[in-house]
Amino acid sequence: MRLRRRFAVLAAKITEKVCVHIFHRQGATWAGKVALLICPSILHELAGQVGKAIFAVCGTNGKTTVNNLLWAALLAEGEKVICNRTGSNMLNGVAAAFVLSADAKGNLDADYACIEIDEASTSEVFAHFKPDYMVLTNLFRDQLDRYGEIDAIMDILKSVMQSAPHIKVIFNGDDPLSAFLVMDSGSDSAAYGISECVIGSNPSREIREGRFCRVCGTQLTYGFYHYGQLGDYICPKCGFQRPAIQFDGRNIELGEEIKFTVGGRCFSSDLKGLYSVYNILAAYAGIRTAGLKAKHFRQALLDFQPKNGRMEEFWIGDTKVWLNLAKNPTGFNQNIDVMLRDGSSKKLVIVINDNDQDGTDISWLWDVDFERLRGLKEDCITVSGIRCQDLGLRLKYAGIRSELEPDAEKAIKSYIDKGSRSLYVLVNYTALFDIRNILKRMG
Repeated sequence: MRLRRRFAVLAAKITEKVCVHIFHRQGATWAGKVALLICPSILHELAGQVGKAIFAVCGTNGKTTVNNLLWAALLAEGEKVICNRTGSNMLNGVAAAFVLSADAKGNLDADYACIEIDEASTSEVFAHFKPDYMVLTNLFRDQLDRYGEIDAIMDILKSVMQSAPHIKVIFNGDDPLSAFLVMDSGSDSAAYGISECVIGSNPSREIREGRFCRVCGTQLTYGFYHYGQLGDYICPKCGFQRPAIQFDGRNIELGEEIKFTVGGRCFSSDLKGLYSVYNILAAYAGIRTAGLKAKHFRQALLDFQPKNGRMEEFWIGDTKVWLNLAKNPTGFNQNIDVMLRDGSSKKLVIVINDNDQDGTDISWLWDVDFERLRGLKEDCITVSGIRCQDLGLRLKYAGIRSELEPDAEKAIKSYIDKGSRSLYVLVNYTALFDIRNILKRMG
């Protein structure tokens, strides 16, 4: 068995290098697939070698950022950590995180593992190992043709939580769907959240998935919203309500940088948007719940640089480009909010594909509050990608004029050639890797 494991590790590492250096594609998924084919028990064996604890990071939005923040925070504390940093979060990608970190003898030297897991893949992954902690970011509607309604994902997560009776769930207490799921599963838990009104009011068109009580079906009453269904809620009939918050973000300032306090400790970051406050809270709650004092968390946060298209920054000549993944209505609305808070003159390229990983049903575009972009100047929005015509039609109904350019590289280059100083590029899944490569090459 050990010889098979060594061979699987070697084959996986060769596969990964071939994918990256010859085909110029991410090699994690294929590396994990090869390893599991050669040694089906390799993920179970390597996970068993993690010395202290395994974190699983799940949720609709924010998984990759939270997972990478948690990884960086643990490294800052002097721990040895493995992590699927590229966002390859299905079974093969998870296997690759362990296999590619193993040595030539097929052994792993790690104190912790931070593993982002696609919600629909958790049952496959949990069949190989049971994490000690799960960080649950939020639950929003996402890719209906892949996942179905939220109920289906909640059923999967409840099942895997109950299959790991010793797991502790660190969850977003401001999300009534996450709060109900944790309560319904019976798992040990700790909640993070924001207990003060930050934004003041939200767009009336914003979709609020969890506005009805999951216990009795009555519409929840809110003291205030943050965005989506996140906020201060209570059911007027059965009393289901926002739980007690162990890690509470307060004194929040949003601007060129974000600032806030947690338990008297002050944090700041160049990350943008209220959703980034939630991501930081999730990572901080995770490391503290695991028993670490997080003495170096502030510095880890200051040093943290987003990657893999999560509000990633590029400089191309005099143009600053922000690349961000936007794959569902809530994520898009938060990206729009960040853009509108930027007072500079800016341009926008939106790339929408409908490949299998994206979800072939793009009707969700009609739930994005694009109407908020009406205040932007004309000739500053270009739509691109396979479904650019559908996106252009959506913007037309929003009363917004846009340029049509199916080739995303041409769309980006056009704004740069015109001397644009600030450019936002919003993409869904399958465009992300290609656009990153384009921006890296141009930069």
